[in-house]
Amino acid sequence: MIRQIVRISSLLVAVVHSSAFVLSPPKNAVQRSTSLSMTVRFDKATGKWFTDDPGEMAGSSYGPIGSLYRAGPKPFLQHLLNPETYDQAVLKYMAQAGCDRTEAQGNMDAFLDNPQDWAYQKLSEQNGGFKKDFANANMAPKQVILSTIWALGVIYFIGSLAYNGAQSGMLSDSFHRTMELLGVDA
Repeated sequence: MIRQIVRISSLLVAVVHSSAFVLSPPKNAVQRSTSLSMTVRFDKATGKWFTDDPGEMAGSSYGPIGSLYRAGPKPFLQHLLNPETYDQAVLKYMAQAGCDRTEAQGNMDAFLDNPQDWAYQKLSEQNGGFKKDFANANMAPKQVILSTIWALGVIYFIGSLAYNGAQSGMLSDSFHRTMELLGVDA
């Protein structure tokens, strides 16, 4: 019984991952897709998506900090460490869904944060459910202030822990004790 459940859930995850970006455009985006499909194109020679519209190029929407506020650390790190891959994924989503850059980035951030929930939300939208606005998620002024205060508190706590550990020699003592246990001269 458990094996069957694992097989079914594995199959479901594989289907969700393989079709995550092959969704048909939302019903209200059909009019917008004609103008956007002209600006975002795929270059077969380079194997990359590109746009000529300055309003849709990288940097024309929000940056990594916007990804951090909207969806958390995973999309923030992807946006910061792999900007080319992130931009290609955003452009591909724009071309397929017929949406603007901000909406595509919001969807990409939600997908990077939690692919299963994002795919479930998109499936629900296709079946007539509530359409979630990923582009403006967590961007209410109150939420931004609360997130900033929380982040500063976490940074202070981790920084204080590291500083106190280094000042008291706790980290050095731990390193030397580990080396003694391993029989290595430090």
